Amino acid sequence: MTHYTGLINRYRNRLPVSANTRIISLNEGNTPLIQLQNIPRIIGKEVDIYVKFEGLNPTGSFKDRGMTMAVTKAVEAGSQAIICASTGNTSASAAAYAARAGIKAFVLIPEGKIALGKLAQTLMYDAKIIQISGNFDRGMTLVKEVADHAPVTIVNSINPFRIDGQKTAAFEIVDALGFAPDYHCLPVGNAGNITAYWKGYKEYATDRVCGNRPVMCGYQAAGAAPFVLGEMVDNPETVATAIRIGHPQSWDFAWAAQRESGGWFDKFADEDILAAQKMLSQYEGIFCEPASATSLAGAMRDIKSGKIPEGSKIVCTLTGNGIKDPEIAMMQCADAKPVTIDASLDAVKRAILDGL
Repeated sequence: MTHYTGLINRYRNRLPVSANTRIISLNEGNTPLIQLQNIPRIIGKEVDIYVKFEGLNPTGSFKDRGMTMAVTKAVEAGSQAIICASTGNTSASAAAYAARAGIKAFVLIPEGKIALGKLAQTLMYDAKIIQISGNFDRGMTLVKEVADHAPVTIVNSINPFRIDGQKTAAFEIVDALGFAPDYHCLPVGNAGNITAYWKGYKEYATDRVCGNRPVMCGYQAAGAAPFVLGEMVDNPETVATAIRIGHPQSWDFAWAAQRESGGWFDKFADEDILAAQKMLSQYEGIFCEPASATSLAGAMRDIKSGKIPEGSKIVCTLTGNGIKDPEIAMMQCADAKPVTIDASLDAVKRAILDGL
């Protein structure tokens, strides 16, 4: 049995590394592609829906795919520090891979706008956290400016090595299914992920690993939907913090993915996103963070309307683990209080019968 050692080693011939490159890895990638069993039946349509659960990467989000490449190349170039702006997941991933590499991580986060689980991770990985009185977009501007004046490497998705790492998720999907899906649905915030998946599908199609490419469907929160509006949003707001971005850095690439694949963008109210998150947990046993559920909300709506026809094979990317944002989950389940009973067999039996 061969020990899995991460996505760079698995796809080395498709990534910009050499035999001498020191690989910075936490054995990321190889995440499960799970076929939904109950939700298709509930919505009453004959479709195959799979979820690519990226929340099972080492730091709990898809960011690890890109970060292993970005930090590997930063170390190869001699960098002693990395920097990023983040709504949470990027900061946790950057901090973890910097710790693994033995270099320093600096992260800019919006003050009071980061989920507790993500902040705790970043602190534990010993990154230097700089909170700013502004949103992610302002942080991104500052990161690009400071990189011109300090010896740090930017590891946001404007770093092309991030996209190279993230494209491997498309490879894994095709390798698992034997073909590309008909439709690929995913949340869109900074838009690096839709860019990366499309790059991966195109590379596999060009090299005839698969004979088809999917329609790319990008879904946003209604309060942070620049692709749906066709213009940047200055003050994005949504409970889905991972996609609370109004000025996406991969703007042109995402439009190219949508155009070339024949896909579309759409938006959802926070309540619809949270309903999809809860549905996925309660009917499939998969707990993702709110932003991730935007992909399922989009898929379900488009399946019900017929925009995605019956008989289709669909993959939804779940970008992060639900444990990343426990506060939102607890708010959703505010009415579900633990039952306190006597520590006796009769009391436990009564509680079970009451719950059936």
